[in-house]
Order: sequence, then structure tokens, then C-alpha cells
Amino acid sequence: MRVLDRDIQDACALVIDSNATSRSLMSAQLRDLGVATVRQATRVTDARIILEHKAYDIVLCDYHFEGSEMSGQDLLDELRREQLLPYSTVFLMVTGEATYAKVAEAAEAALDGYLIKPYTSASLFDRLAHARNRKRVLKDIFEAIEQQNYDRAAELCLKRFEAREQFWLYAARIGAELLLKANRLTEARKLYDAIIEARTVPWARLGVARTELASGNLVAARRTLETLIGDLPDHADSYDVMGRVQMEQGEIEEALKTYRIAANLTPGCLLRQQRAGTLAFYAGQREDSLKLLDRTVINGLRSKLFDMLSLVLVAFMRFDLKDGKNFKVVHETMLKELDRHPKSTRLQRFASVIEGLRMLLDHRVADALEQARILSKDMDTADFDLEAASLLVGFWVRVAGQEIQLEEMNDQFNRIGLRYCTTKSSTEVLAAMAEDNEPAKELIRNCHARIFSVAETAMRHAMRGSAEVGVELLIQQGEQTRNAKLIDMAELVLKRHADKIPNATQLGEQIADLQKRYVLPLSTRTNIRNRREAGGMTLRG
Repeated sequence: MRVLDRDIQDACALVIDSNATSRSLMSAQLRDLGVATVRQATRVTDARIILEHKAYDIVLCDYHFEGSEMSGQDLLDELRREQLLPYSTVFLMVTGEATYAKVAEAAEAALDGYLIKPYTSASLFDRLAHARNRKRVLKDIFEAIEQQNYDRAAELCLKRFEAREQFWLYAARIGAELLLKANRLTEARKLYDAIIEARTVPWARLGVARTELASGNLVAARRTLETLIGDLPDHADSYDVMGRVQMEQGEIEEALKTYRIAANLTPGCLLRQQRAGTLAFYAGQREDSLKLLDRTVINGLRSKLFDMLSLVLVAFMRFDLKDGKNFKVVHETMLKELDRHPKSTRLQRFASVIEGLRMLLDHRVADALEQARILSKDMDTADFDLEAASLLVGFWVRVAGQEIQLEEMNDQFNRIGLRYCTTKSSTEVLAAMAEDNEPAKELIRNCHARIFSVAETAMRHAMRGSAEVGVELLIQQGEQTRNAKLIDMAELVLKRHADKIPNATQLGEQIADLQKRYVLPLSTRTNIRNRREAGGMTLRG
């Protein structure tokens, strides 16, 4: 027996393959190398749940699964985005010649290595030894991340990259991700550019697009992505980021087309199916949305990767179809999930919306109206966000569809619009949730126009030498509307013109207070944005 390394006796491994003979062979080979514990999984969906609940030192995964739309690469992508693979795990993909190109490309981005069938025990030994050695060499970087000392981790990565020390390219990618997540966009862009200059790789080009998107340069990001997609039309991560750019520009239908391409490239990917289904809902393509989201409920409900928002959107569509039988199933499913996580405010809100829809189905209009009023009171809580606002719009519109007079609804929509119309994307999502209620849509879009008019007026004051007036306007309107765009803009204008504003300190304190009350911290927004970031290397810790 050729033992892999001195720690291998303590390792545990997971073998994922639909072929019983292959599973047995791989398990035997791992035991011959000294691995003490080897578990087997026959399906990708089973493996995903296993890996969600236990960390393994080694994972050997076949690329192709007969009768399944989900590949081994789809599994890796989802686990990577949801931060379910520790850095210590070695993930090797096993593939045939037909899929070699895709797997080899993926190895540069996320895999620790791959094996081409048929392979020998010696090949397995070499791949595992190399991957585990890389974990050891870069241990100081991984430990810094686990200790949440991200600045030190980034500096260690930069040092290794600049000295071209062992595994410098891999370290550079980790460093670029750390800089991007820390909102150090200029430094991240420089590193990605340096990586491209040293060795052109798709993930580095995608990293450039992500820095451009994060800095708000949507035109440049779109141009970079169009070139990348033109060169690599099968690179699914590029479509994910392009879809985000299109959403930021308020192009819901274009974003839907893009997300559908990504979903078609990886038909077993739960996240992309949910994303396409959600966008189809916003775009008014409800038949397609219901098919996609129903499918994700069937295939992914037990998974941590499943987003319960999908279930709420299915409830809206079942309500609109007057499908009481299937609506009841959705309602019961949500209540079971709430029983498992009774302290989740988000699930409580989801369950309240579905309960309100059930009241409407039972013709308890007065009860449903009271439910809408209760949900509206949540707007004053710190965790009430765009998602909650959009669901509230959808519920109010359906209450209003019961042929009752609801003058108060316009007041609620005005509050929602003024607070959450921060971008064209957020405005279009809210307008989409207003369904066919044209007065409600117009009200939301008027709120968007008002917010951006205030922003433009403040910028004009700043450009004409009256920065203090501009900042005071943004503070006053930010406090009145609670709009994060206006509050953040007040901070940016103040920082840029602080030397020309006598009471800059006092204004800064007012802005900080508003941000504390009404705006998520930038680091939190960045983490939420990047949690499922396509093309990114997940940073665990």
C-alpha cells in the first residue's frame, strides 16, 4: 500500500458516481492510498445534501450522470457559491475524453484537479498528492481567512503573486476575490489585469467584468462580458454576471433571456433554474415561471441551496389560477419549513403573505385586508428590504382586486416606492409586482423619478460650488424617504467636498445616523451581493 501522506489515515472521502463498478473501484483505490473512511453516493442530488451537512477531506466525483440533467460540475458550482466546501476539501472530477475540455477549463477556476477515464492508481495518487500539497503550501492564507483576517490573507496572496512563488496563480485568484469583496475595486482590477497579462484565463476576464459592475461602470462591464461570451459561448458564469448587469439597467426581459441561456447550459443547476423562474415571474411570463419554479421545488426543496422565495412566487401563481388544491400544498410546505426555523423573520413574513392569500381564496376579504395592514407595519423594522417590499406590493394588489375601495394602498405604495426605488432594477421589480394595476405602476415609477430628480439637483448644487446645500438636501430627503441611494450619495458628496463645507463633521454625523437606521452596512451589502456571485472563488471562514 502506497500511503499518500502522513495525515491521510485521518481523512474521510466521498465517492460520487452512478456506476456501481466505478464507485467500488474508486473506493478501493482510496483505501489503498490510506484513506480510512470512504462513503459513496449514487446521485448528484444525494451528494449535495451529504456535503451540505458534513465536510469531507476528499471528494471524487464523476462528471456525467446517466438520466440526470445535473453534472458533477453543476454540483461543484452550487457548493462553491453557497460556501459549503471548506478550503481543506480536495475536489477531483472524473471525466471521459468527450468532456475533457470543459473539466480542464473548470480546473483553472474551482477544481483541485481532474482524472480522465480510464486512469490508474498512480494517476490518482499524483493528483491527490499535488492538491493536498497545495493546501499545505497555502495554509497560512487559508488560516488567515478562517480567522477573518482578510487584509492579511490578501497581503499574503499579493506577496506570493508578485514573487511568482509556488501556486502563485491560485493565490492571485484568492487575493483578487478578497480585494473585490472588501470593495477595494481598483486593487482587484489591477490584480486581475496582471493575471490576464501573465496568463489569460476566463475567470480573470470575468473578474474584470465583476469589478466594473461593482464600481457601477455598467457599460464597461457589459462590453467586457460581450467579448468574453463571444470568445467562450459555453461559459455559463459569464451569462450570470451579464444577467446582473442587465438587471441593474432595468432590462428584465433581456436578463431573463440571458439567465435562460445559463440555465440551459447547466440544466441541473438549482440556482440558475430558480433565477430564471423568478425573472420569468417579474417579466409576466407566468406559465414558464411556474414550470421552472415548480421543478425547483420538486428537485431542491430539501437542499440548503433552495430559496424559499420560489415557494412564495409559486403561491402567488397558484392563487391567480384559483388552484386551491396545489395552493394548499404550497401553504403546508411553507408552514413545515417555518416549524424547522421558527425564529426566521424572513420565513415568518413569507408565511404571512401566503396566509393572506389563503384568506382571499376563502373569501375572507376583511381578514386579508387586516393582514395587509399588519405586513405594512413591518416597513418600520430594520430588516424590511426590497424583497419584502415587492411581496407586499404583490399582496396589496391582489387585495385590491377584490373590488373594494383601498385609498390607503396608494399611501403604502408611495412609502415603498420612495424608500426602495434606489435603482432602475429595483423600480422595475416593484412595478412588475404591481401586475396589471397601471395606477400602482405609475405611482412606483413616479417615485423613482422623484428620487433621481433629488439626486440630480443635489449633484448640480455640488458642481456649482454649493456642495453644502446639496448634502443638506440629500440628508433632508434621505431622512424623509429613507432611501438608501440618497443617504449614500450624501456621504459621497460630503467626502468629495469636505474641505469646502464648514460643518462637514456635523453633517457626517447626521449621515452616519441615517445609515445606521435605514441602510445596510456596505460590508453586509457586499457579502449579500457576492454570496452567490458567479465566477467567484468562494472565500470561506
